[in-house]
Amino acid sequence: MLVHTIEEVREQIKKWKKEGLTVGLVPTMGALHAGHKSLIVKSVEKCDRTVVSVFVNPIQFCPGEDLDKYPRTLEEDYKLCEAAGVDVVFAPSPKEMYGEGHILSNDFLTYVIPPYFYVNKLCGKSRVGHFDGVCTVVNKLFNIVQPDYAFFGQKDAQQLVIIRKMVKDLNIPVEVVPCPIVREESGLALSSRNKYLSGEEKEYALALSKILFNIKSCYSRGIVDTGALAETAYAYLNEHHSLEYLEFLDADTLEEKQTADDNTRVFIAVKIGTVRLIDNILLSDK
Repeated sequence: MLVHTIEEVREQIKKWKKEGLTVGLVPTMGALHAGHKSLIVKSVEKCDRTVVSVFVNPIQFCPGEDLDKYPRTLEEDYKLCEAAGVDVVFAPSPKEMYGEGHILSNDFLTYVIPPYFYVNKLCGKSRVGHFDGVCTVVNKLFNIVQPDYAFFGQKDAQQLVIIRKMVKDLNIPVEVVPCPIVREESGLALSSRNKYLSGEEKEYALALSKILFNIKSCYSRGIVDTGALAETAYAYLNEHHSLEYLEFLDADTLEEKQTADDNTRVFIAVKIGTVRLIDNILLSDK
């Protein structure tokens, strides 16, 4: 079922809750790929009913980012969801989510602002306000759908930590379920933004996963100094890569690590041409 209004979703949720059914939510911005499908499959397996939201959220895009050209493929997305066993696809408009004559700034709109400590690093440094927009829309989706479980991919690991923190701090009755990164055979992490890469740029993009897997391999051989581990990255970078960050942080708290351990997650962001890509890896296999 494809619905576009909050009222339609709530009506359906009310029926399910009366029947005692569990509800899973997979929040997306559409342009669905195998990574999204893996989240959907987990929700369908774990929950009695699954809702997938498809909403390109304007308030999480920063000035100069790709809001207007972000891929919108609702027809294809709906077919993927239907084939995967999704019960409701919720595809609202910005007007439906943020109101009539909406002015999408925190001068006029109530925002959920995550803690500065979690935001002022990694993607949050260059994308000021991004996580305010993410938390605001996810909180709204939680309120609308009232899921028992919500499924998020670990490719956006900083986002996952921040959402878990929001859920804990605001006492939201939902269990956040992290799901593994899905990669192409080449190692490239799946992303909707991969569509922007030319064939040549896609080859350059393989540097991200090569750097991460090599760092993990070095750690498994006993190298724990994060400075030494970071140095290994430069063998994979050339003039086609603009490295934004390569950081070693605690996987749960996002605290900086000088000495790597099994709970260290390595985060990387690289710009290739006009496309900004992110990836990460946990140094242990736990």
